[in-house]
Amino acid sequence: MSARLNLASNPFRNRALPWTVAALITIASIAALLYIAQSTFRTRAKIETTQREVADLQKENALLIKREKEVESALTPEEKKDLKSTHALVDRKHFSWARLFSDLEASLPGGVRVTRIQVKEVRMQDDRPVADLDLVVASKTYTTVTDMIQEMQSQGIFTPVLVSQNPQHGKGETGSEYELSVHYVPRAGYAIERSETKPPVDTADAGGKSR
Repeated sequence: MSARLNLASNPFRNRALPWTVAALITIASIAALLYIAQSTFRTRAKIETTQREVADLQKENALLIKREKEVESALTPEEKKDLKSTHALVDRKHFSWARLFSDLEASLPGGVRVTRIQVKEVRMQDDRPVADLDLVVASKTYTTVTDMIQEMQSQGIFTPVLVSQNPQHGKGETGSEYELSVHYVPRAGYAIERSETKPPVDTADAGGKSR
């Protein structure tokens, strides 16, 4: 006679398996919490360090501004004028005149010639040298000049504004002279060599060269 097992009255039980699974889940949860806690502590430490560095830089900047104001207040009007002239000379040394003339020549279409160019101001802007120019060009047609202005603006380095238009005087002269106020910002990335630096140009005739 075979023995019969009634599973309904005596089911199979593995009591170790649920406890093992629960223990593994608990250990994994604790490890995850520890990792999250460590990451949070590291992030907070970095934030606090950055905040301290920013605060130190702000204090140094405020101290430098204070000292600058103290020095300025101690200067006489003549000394302030000399200081401004010195800053202007430094800015001019950082400016590439060869690059200016090269960019300007590339912007001139055929039928347009430069009759006068004067550099009014050179200064540093966002760690880059910029210049304001008075530019006078001659052309037989107004359309050629307007096309030149649009071409200069599209390059992104010249911002020309037409100031006046005057007929050319002289024997055999035709067309008009156009005076423009030009803001020049060289392209980023050009190296500035000492051999390129030249004194500012203020000439009655820039060569009369046309392209």
